[in-house]
Amino acid sequence: MGFIKRPYGITSDGVQVDEVTLTNASSMEVKIITYGGIVTSIRTPDRNGEIANVVLGFSSLQDYENPHPYFGAVAGRYANRIAKAKFILDGKTYTLAQNNGENSLHGGTKGLDRRVWTVEESTAGLALTYLSPDGEEGFPGNLVIKVVYSLNDENALQIDYTATTDTPTIINLTNHSYFNLAGEGSGSIENHHLMLNADTYLPVDASLIPTGEIAPVMGTPFDFLIAKAVGAEIRSSHPQMVIGHGYDHNFILNRADNQSLVLAAQLSEPKSGRVLDVLTTEPGIQFYSGNFLTGELIGSSRNIYRQSDGLCLETQHFPDSPNQPHFPSTELRPGNIYQSTTIFKFSVSQTEA
Repeated sequence: MGFIKRPYGITSDGVQVDEVTLTNASSMEVKIITYGGIVTSIRTPDRNGEIANVVLGFSSLQDYENPHPYFGAVAGRYANRIAKAKFILDGKTYTLAQNNGENSLHGGTKGLDRRVWTVEESTAGLALTYLSPDGEEGFPGNLVIKVVYSLNDENALQIDYTATTDTPTIINLTNHSYFNLAGEGSGSIENHHLMLNADTYLPVDASLIPTGEIAPVMGTPFDFLIAKAVGAEIRSSHPQMVIGHGYDHNFILNRADNQSLVLAAQLSEPKSGRVLDVLTTEPGIQFYSGNFLTGELIGSSRNIYRQSDGLCLETQHFPDSPNQPHFPSTELRPGNIYQSTTIFKFSVSQTEA
């Protein structure tokens, strides 16, 4: 694996940001910046060997510092939403920033996506570390986080997350890349075909907080057990599709245990032949179809991003888990280690679907 580090820019408050480029022997290249641990580019070949960037993003640090929908970032301390920006842990109520209506989203006003991480020496790949101090964005505990990005010659980008705390806290981390396997800036992902390895999903209320119900996907637009076009039912009048303006829901992965890697999703794009397999140790995956891309952002190709020009496959624990005891716990206590692994494996299909 090739590893090149270079200066990327200076933040508005004067902090140096670096860019690391990972390469392999199969013509794949991944770029990550230390601001937010953001994956700014994934360049991978199609069935004809043509290389293209398949994730949405920007070409400058200033654009990433401006408000944007978490392109490529490490989302946390708590990825996804926490209802009313509050939770109770060991009898104490913690209040977070309300940055998504009355809810907290992706760690608050200045989550991990807006922090500058430190590059740590690693033989595995790029290791980024960050100490989130006690009380940052309202979360308890000094949380020491490490995220390792590694790329092998089989075109698999692996992300390993670990964290420890000195005080009981909650944690839920994910990568928030927006994929378009036809190429960044090329248009809608509605013709991509998606399989999700999930018999059930979590319906949400009007503010996109899970209602607590665990609902079967069968007979609904949420049934991706057999791959189908993302756009096949995206305009369905199903109440959950109306609430989300498309897909913005957590799917409960089919798994035999709570720690092994399982295939969570497979995404394919017929014309290019690119295929993405997502494997994870997490219990859920949030499928977001880019519903709130409004045409106001200009991406790295200098094309604007419109609704559904990219989609997210966010491996994670469930939204609002701290307030829903029947969901898998997101608590982390002193002496324990938070561990999570997700793999984005790219390949090509030789026949057009």
